Amino acid sequence: MTFLAKMKQSFGSFFSFFSDSWAELKKVRWPKRKELLSYTIVVVVTVLLITIYFWVLDVIISRLVDLVI
Repeated sequence: MTFLAKMKQSFGSFFSFFSDSWAELKKVRWPKRKELLSYTIVVVVTVLLITIYFWVLDVIISRLVDLVI
C-alpha cells in the first residue's frame, strides 16, 4: 500500500469517526430544564453529604492521633 493510500485511509476513518459521532449525538435524549435542575440538586446534595462525612471522619481521626501522641 502506498503512502498516499495509507493517508487517504487514515483520514477517511478520521472523518468517518466524526460523522458517526454526530449521528449518535442525534439519537441522544437530552434532559429538559426541570430534569436537569433536579439532577443537579441531587448531585450537589450528595457531594455535600460525602464532604461532611469525610470532614467528620478526619476530625475524629485527628483527635485520636492527638490523644495517642
